[in-house]
Amino acid sequence: MARPSVTLRIAMWSGPRNLSTAMMRSFGARADTVVSDEPFYGCYLRDTGDDQPMRDAVIASMDCDWYSVARSLCGPTTRPIWYQKHMAHHMVGPVDFGDFPGFAHAFLIRAPERVIASYAAKRETVTAAHLGYDRQLEWFESMAGTLGHAPPVVDSADVLADPAGVLARLCAALGIGWDPAMLAWPAGPRGTDGIWASHWYGRVLESTGFDAAEAPLPVLDGAAARVRDACRPAYDALARHKL
Repeated sequence: MARPSVTLRIAMWSGPRNLSTAMMRSFGARADTVVSDEPFYGCYLRDTGDDQPMRDAVIASMDCDWYSVARSLCGPTTRPIWYQKHMAHHMVGPVDFGDFPGFAHAFLIRAPERVIASYAAKRETVTAAHLGYDRQLEWFESMAGTLGHAPPVVDSADVLADPAGVLARLCAALGIGWDPAMLAWPAGPRGTDGIWASHWYGRVLESTGFDAAEAPLPVLDGAAARVRDACRPAYDALARHKL
């Protein structure tokens, strides 16, 4: 696969309901940045059969060939920075870190309690596999081994508590300048949003910036608590490296 151009490509590896779309909005507010929204989602749905909301429409709307998508993400773009929002649990196909030459990688995490509560409001069944913590940790450890040091990790709670401070540290870790434009954006949809925005992006579509700091963690019981317990070890391992 051809190496990328001088464009800085940022692969942000997240899970669902992790503040990932607000973070995409934040980077998209920069004049020097273009964004992509979960480019491997169609590949994941086609190969796994996961019965997610809008599954057929998502598959029909996207390139669902793993290598074709990976090549496109290394192709030309119109701005100096290309921010790519990825879901770690989507990466079940043949693509791995070797197919992202020259990229800057980062990881976005959120406490499992918040993710589970938010995800359950959008989908009846919630499993640990749907939330991707183990896959995030696997990819984090692979990249850390390749780099010889930990790639940057940001926690959504820290972003909401201090957006300017945490984003400035993230930008420094990625090798780009801090831009205060990242703190605010116009409400409404974007042409870069995936077709699934109508189901998943309600609050973000209304937003003009990051929400206030979050309340105490929700209390979970029953099946939700079991999912939390399955996800906690990977979250805690990633959180030890957060900026």
